[in-house]
Amino acid sequence: MYIGGASLYQEQENEHRVASGRLRNSAASLFQPGRNCSAVARASRASLLIDGDAYFKAFTRAAERARHSIIILAWDFDSRTRLHGDDDGKFTELGAFLTHLVKRRRSLNVYVLDWDYPMVFGTDREFPPIYGLGWKPHRRIHIRYDNTHPTGGSHHQKIVVIDDGVAFSGGLDLTSRRWDTCDHLGSNPKRLANDAQYPPFHDTMAAVDGEAARALAGIARERWALATGKPIPAVNENYDAWPDALTPDLTNVVVAVSRTVPEGEGRKEIREIEALYLDMIARAQRHIYIENQYFTADRLGNALEKRLAENDGPEIVVVLRRLSHGWLEEYTMHVLRTRLIQRLKAVDRHGRFHVYYPHTPGLQDGTCIDVHSKLMIADDEWLRIGSANFCNRSMGLDTECDLTFEARGDMRVAAVVREFRERLLAEHLGVEPQRMRAEIARAGSLHAAIAALQSAERTLKNFDDMVQWPEALVSVLAVADPERPVSLDKLVREFGATSGSQRSGVAWRKVLVFLCVLAALAAIWRFTPLAEFATADRITQWARDFSTSPWAPVVVLAAYTPASLIMFPRPLITLFAVLVFGPWQGFAYALTGILLAALATYFAGRLLDRATVRRLAGPKLNRVSEKLSARGLLAMTAVRLVPVAPFFVVNMIAGAIRIKLWHFLAGTAIGMLPGTLAATVFADQLETALRRPGDVNLWLIGGIVLFMAAAIVFVRKAVFTDQPQTTKALAAARL
Repeated sequence: MYIGGASLYQEQENEHRVASGRLRNSAASLFQPGRNCSAVARASRASLLIDGDAYFKAFTRAAERARHSIIILAWDFDSRTRLHGDDDGKFTELGAFLTHLVKRRRSLNVYVLDWDYPMVFGTDREFPPIYGLGWKPHRRIHIRYDNTHPTGGSHHQKIVVIDDGVAFSGGLDLTSRRWDTCDHLGSNPKRLANDAQYPPFHDTMAAVDGEAARALAGIARERWALATGKPIPAVNENYDAWPDALTPDLTNVVVAVSRTVPEGEGRKEIREIEALYLDMIARAQRHIYIENQYFTADRLGNALEKRLAENDGPEIVVVLRRLSHGWLEEYTMHVLRTRLIQRLKAVDRHGRFHVYYPHTPGLQDGTCIDVHSKLMIADDEWLRIGSANFCNRSMGLDTECDLTFEARGDMRVAAVVREFRERLLAEHLGVEPQRMRAEIARAGSLHAAIAALQSAERTLKNFDDMVQWPEALVSVLAVADPERPVSLDKLVREFGATSGSQRSGVAWRKVLVFLCVLAALAAIWRFTPLAEFATADRITQWARDFSTSPWAPVVVLAAYTPASLIMFPRPLITLFAVLVFGPWQGFAYALTGILLAALATYFAGRLLDRATVRRLAGPKLNRVSEKLSARGLLAMTAVRLVPVAPFFVVNMIAGAIRIKLWHFLAGTAIGMLPGTLAATVFADQLETALRRPGDVNLWLIGGIVLFMAAAIVFVRKAVFTDQPQTTKALAAARL
């Protein structure tokens, strides 16, 4: 790593000025190590790769030259990934390819660090090979799962390093549903995942060598050591690992490596990616071109808004995917994207802000070209390719890594930056790059050139007819894109007794959150297709039909266990149970189902050793285990009333520390009773609202809310106030 390496960079910069025989722009470099980048290094060669076909082929050629190590950092890794097409149309699977490499060369080790994802994200993922199912990795293929991210965060860097000599970084993982050609055909028989075709997929990667590759190797080794506690041996052999088949777009070019690293155990927050985004937006003079999977970042939006308000600010062109992945993303990130686009259009008095999505003929209904890029090009000066989405979580919650190339007046670099933007636009519009270049020169702006080349076939389409979402709903949905992690330590500290005014404030904040959730549900019911589809008569008829099934009670009871594991909201199951069985029977089924789910994960914790549970729960939850060990039934009741950790995590901790089973069950039953009762009352009143709107008892609902607030205040004061005499007992009870 070249952290803080400004002096080294400056020496090399001066040498290159002399060697090239021409002076660079006198303007200072945008890069500031320690603020908007961690490393400023030079790459002897750099290649800019568009789409999975180009990247997978480049990776394959580079990996074939590996002698000592291949390091892969991934948001997702799938051994079944099809890498590249041969002449006969067959594909090589990633797992088989890596196994072939290590068997062929005895000195080679492969290190794969995958995100230790929550189960809710696991539907499209390969079952972890470490459990012995599916692909069986060779003993020199080391697969580990990174669980060092904060709650709600993810390991999102996409980095591959070959012998510390060649490195790839960008938006593409070595996983399924990523491979595609630049044609982005509506239907392509080679574009398969689990024997089914998936929609076109667009992304970008960068390959670098030299110091830039070693800087990425430093990041990869650091993350591996953090996640596993073990080092990856350095590569001492110095040889040219760059594959002959990979043609460089740039030579002897300066590269900045920027990161996002959330605050965590023993490490400070790093927001270099956000800082560099803001600097690029502020310094751009003529064009800002953005391709991204998301478009929701508040601070970056504010910066764009400021530039659009200027009389002579830059033209801003944004290319996004048209649709979202699934209903959850559609009603969260999609809504937040719409709000930011509408906000920027509202301040665009000079007509310089334009948003498009790519379209190709033959797309199936409900699909689009999946723009997955994380790219920004400012003027002909700066080109960044990375893993960071244009959203809040990529600025401070997830781990990210971006590469940025800077021209600094070097015309050869500026030409490559300009040509890369032209290649991307030409691909989206279905024209040759030369025609794109000529049209931009003729029209004088990116937007005018795009408008001139738009067609009814392969093209870029304008984002029009966006839904106007209620501001109250948008504010509630903003929790889907947090800027910083929600620290469990802070939640536990908040659990402790403080001044009366602070306790009251926390309680009332919880009440306000609850009311906001109710407002959000009402807004979704009023302003989405749910209003037409889920009518009162239709819902009640569904409930009657389901209640007649002999399996209905079993289904409801069994639903709570998987729901707890994927953190699906249990009150929704309770609401359903009340609609089907009525309030009293529904309440009984709900509480029984919750206890069964608690028992299942409690005994799972009993079967695992404490070190494993610590890894699952995280070191931040020590205090939870202390309270459970020291205060038994009372603490068990308290963490159910005011949870500081996911339901199943608390259960596993309770099992691992061998809390008495009757304490566990009694505390769970008592602690879950008020919340389950509240959910039952709310569900009963909702059913009343569906059938007889005038009979809704608002006083009853208000009383339940006040009761829950009072319970929170009482529990915080009575249970989570540390007493001096229990300090030693708590310290001894650490998990």
